Amino acid sequence: MFILEFIGRFLTLNEFAVLAMFLTFIFMLFRGIPVAFALVGVSLIFALIAEIFLDPFRSYFRDIIEFDRTGIDYQRLSALSGRLFGNIVKNPVLVALPMFIFMGLMLDQSGVAQRMMHAMQRLFGGLRGGLSLTVLLIGIILAASTGVIGASVTLLGVMALPAMMAQNYSKPIATGTIASAGTLGILIPPSIMLVIMSDQLAISLGDLFMGALFPGLILGALYIIFIVIFGIISPKSMPAPEKAEQVGWDAVKEVSLAVIPPLFLILLVLGSIFAGFATPTEASGLGALGATLLAVMNRKLNIKVLKEVSRSTMNTTGYIVGIFLAANFFAFVLRRYGGDEIVEGLVLSAFDDPYMTVLFILFIVFLLGFLLDWIEITIIIMPLMLPIIIGLELAVPGFGSVRDPSVVWFAILVAVTLQTSFLTPPVGFALFYLKGVCPPGVTLGHIYKGIIPFVLLQLLGLFIVFEFPALTTWLPSVAYGN
Repeated sequence: MFILEFIGRFLTLNEFAVLAMFLTFIFMLFRGIPVAFALVGVSLIFALIAEIFLDPFRSYFRDIIEFDRTGIDYQRLSALSGRLFGNIVKNPVLVALPMFIFMGLMLDQSGVAQRMMHAMQRLFGGLRGGLSLTVLLIGIILAASTGVIGASVTLLGVMALPAMMAQNYSKPIATGTIASAGTLGILIPPSIMLVIMSDQLAISLGDLFMGALFPGLILGALYIIFIVIFGIISPKSMPAPEKAEQVGWDAVKEVSLAVIPPLFLILLVLGSIFAGFATPTEASGLGALGATLLAVMNRKLNIKVLKEVSRSTMNTTGYIVGIFLAANFFAFVLRRYGGDEIVEGLVLSAFDDPYMTVLFILFIVFLLGFLLDWIEITIIIMPLMLPIIIGLELAVPGFGSVRDPSVVWFAILVAVTLQTSFLTPPVGFALFYLKGVCPPGVTLGHIYKGIIPFVLLQLLGLFIVFEFPALTTWLPSVAYGN
């Protein structure tokens, strides 16, 4: 009781419970407990605490746990499970999740990226910085056709890093280019993160796909401009080869034949959505089929590959859905403690200007990216921020066709911000994907140093999207205006 009275001088019981939930969750993560288990464990612990110790909250948790010697109330249990998990299993948008994962993993096995790398290296390899430009261009194409970060970063690292080292590229610039190019897939559609955001924010996945296209291409353009300028300023960091191969029409033809198949796949997926021929869920099925056909065309498909891709798809999807279910339980308990009102009040009290409030939220998301993966941030934080963004009544142009344009704009801003979480230590997964395939002599220090300018470029891209929200809403209005 003394502890509760002491805490009550500074925090209400609700505020203390919400803060303790978050701190306990972070503590469990640092102890190495898997995310889904940590979420469920914290939820059960604080539901039990309310049942045993906190009289004011006891009645709030009767539909979660109740010490009743007469037996289990199966009707109440069934209602709880339907409330927690029903929206996930019934949501048709989430069908696109395993389809896009399958598409990306199958493309990883199809040999398309290797063929593009060989062709573009022949075309641009003789230029100063040509290998970096090749990596960025392939990264943009892979981002628009896979959306799987681990596959893109690993593939680019295996294909490009040895060639860059052999040509005496600076280790930081080589690793930074590969890591940043590989992470474009989290933003450029079709993106797994956008699929999850669509579910959590209850907005159109098509609007998110179209809204993310220009910001993703802007980031890719910023990377390319940086490489060109850096090559001029520091030619020793990206030297041209001593014996450059003569570029002719054969090289141009080889690049065309290598690029056309993935571009056709992009047209099949995004073009069908843009033209209104297919929903994003239907387009994901077309993408999975198209990636399989590309593997057949390149003679890379066999029973072993099909089993491996299917198994990896199932594992990745199961991991994400497991976090979905656990996060729903966590959010359910958090709301019973009044966590959504507390977070909303805290954020809204920080600034009077609504746009400063948006920047404050993005800053929180950026800081969380140092500790948490984008999946946890998207599933736990985004639903808490949704009523805040709607309540701010931001003047974001919807061009008369986009429903909830401010939510679409905010989602893309968060997506750009979360992209930095892949590149920022200590949890930057792209950095560890790349380190796993680096040749001897390339350290994490080289990788950390190399990603600094690209993180700054991402923040520049974030500023551009923040200042010009029409970049995220004009294309959806054109695509779905009719």
